[in-house]
Amino acid sequence: MLAKDTPNFIGNRIGTFSVLNVMRLMQEMDLSIEEIDALTGQAVGWPRSATFRTIDMVGLDILGHVVANTTANVHDERSELQLPAFFRQMLERKWLGDKTKGGFYKKVKGGHADGKHKEDERMALDWKTLEYHPRRKPKFAALDMAKNVEETGARLRMLLGLNNDGGGAPSKADKAGAFLWAALSDLWTYSANRIPEISDSVVEIDRALHLGFNWELGPFELWDAAGVEATVARMKKEGRPVAANVEKLLASGTKSWYADDLKTPSGRAYFDLAHAHLKPVEVPAGVWSVEVAIKTKSNAVVKKNAGASLVDLGEGVGCIEFHSKMNALGADIISLILQTLKPGGPGDGFDAFVITNDAPNFSVGANVMLLLMSIQEEEWDDVDLAIRQFQGMTQAIKFSPKPVVAAPFGMALGGGCEISLHAAVRQPHAELYMGLVEVGVGLLPGGGGCKEMLLRAVDSAASIRPDGRESVELLEAMKKAFETIATAKVSTSAEEARGLGFLSSSDRITMNRERVLSDAKARALELVRAGYEPPVMRTNIPAPGENILATLKLGVHLMRQSEYISDHELKLATKIAEVLCGGNITPGTPVSEQYLLDLEREAFKSMCGEKKTQERIQFTLKTGKTLRN
Repeated sequence: MLAKDTPNFIGNRIGTFSVLNVMRLMQEMDLSIEEIDALTGQAVGWPRSATFRTIDMVGLDILGHVVANTTANVHDERSELQLPAFFRQMLERKWLGDKTKGGFYKKVKGGHADGKHKEDERMALDWKTLEYHPRRKPKFAALDMAKNVEETGARLRMLLGLNNDGGGAPSKADKAGAFLWAALSDLWTYSANRIPEISDSVVEIDRALHLGFNWELGPFELWDAAGVEATVARMKKEGRPVAANVEKLLASGTKSWYADDLKTPSGRAYFDLAHAHLKPVEVPAGVWSVEVAIKTKSNAVVKKNAGASLVDLGEGVGCIEFHSKMNALGADIISLILQTLKPGGPGDGFDAFVITNDAPNFSVGANVMLLLMSIQEEEWDDVDLAIRQFQGMTQAIKFSPKPVVAAPFGMALGGGCEISLHAAVRQPHAELYMGLVEVGVGLLPGGGGCKEMLLRAVDSAASIRPDGRESVELLEAMKKAFETIATAKVSTSAEEARGLGFLSSSDRITMNRERVLSDAKARALELVRAGYEPPVMRTNIPAPGENILATLKLGVHLMRQSEYISDHELKLATKIAEVLCGGNITPGTPVSEQYLLDLEREAFKSMCGEKKTQERIQFTLKTGKTLRN
């Protein structure tokens, strides 16, 4: 990325303007801290931490220094923007954010009342009085409606009141739309006026905000998503300033800052203001995405349904791409994987496969809404079939005669983790939140997750001594596997995922998210060239058996006695222990992978029948949080 030698370079120059302008609008429109964070977060493709939570994490003093540098060295059309008085007072009081345990938000310890522990409460600041109050959930009807729109551009146009013909505007009562329109139209004009001052191209500015501020779309990509023509027409109608650079864009007959360019590795071009024409977006070798693969190769999509696609990546490698909401695993995804990997299926023309996608998260796991519906209607045969199909999918991945490389990133939870566990190898991104989290909804891994964790534990230790007793190494490995599942441990990095047993020592980690697809494809080809031989289903796994099961049960019992877990969690943990140990059998008894899968399925079904499990699923679907019952 190239930036000119100007104060605060690119990211902090644009970011400083944006945050100061947001604070100005907040005061003018009488909005609260919580309302601003609701409006400047994921609704517009910005991080969940939005504005003020981000400042707390970075530090108010850091922002103060950056703003001071801007004020001293920058003189542009918005030089009047300053840190507001309330912010300066917070600096004087040393309310610097997380580092001082209080900024725009702070946590207050819950303590105890009536013999019950109260959870910690997050308080929010009233910027007018500098007093804290319990954080309030903002109420914006437009925002609630927009949350149902998955695509950022469509969501943004809805919030801004922009319809297809460019007309429309937020009503006066729609404070959310009015605020976003004011904030974004100012951001677009300011950003366009910074070329060529801070950078020669829109690409560098967008990249800086991607990498530095974790925006899904940079300012010019966001402008394209809203519609350049429509927004400029509205700016003029309202008498807002319009940047000369955007007038130059439209005068050339070009209607957006970016356009598809199928002849280039990036798959797109940008409007070069210096020469007033489209120019290919250059990317380093190895930077790639499924979207670009589809754009730049004719007939790239071999098969597609509502939840997944099989995409031809070239050189004999196919990509199984998820594109359901949050990449939740439902019947569509399971069906496409099974069809792709079976002999005579659409995957016959490929030598290897990669499972990955371009979304923020690999997969949040199975679609529990569909599971809950079957449970509530007591369709137990449907529940059984769904588990069998899910297990059939993970086994198809594991025993595929052609290597399958899983390339997880972001959240790879529950079923998403199970898919990765069964791949020939994994090529994860360094930022990886991976875990078998089924206990959060009162269940246990049912797609082969318990079985794979048992195999890893058995293979990592000298499992059975000559006298038939289990080794100390196996006991420790089993304790670790049990704790990982029973406490729903989730890694915060790929390296931590390796420590939890989700990745093997041979799995390689990709540091740059934009290179994950290329690295995964290269790994798949490497396996093909090495003469990949699929594993054979094991039938002689030495079951840990009754001795280790008794040890695990004792630990669970002591946790219940100490009131660390509930009766329901006691029952669930016991089921997990039984599956992991292969049942209450003699240590070292040889069992098969299918035997372990059957144990998993039966335990999963039995927990589905528990009322408290159903309560957990309902609570999670409604709130996104975990219920302890």
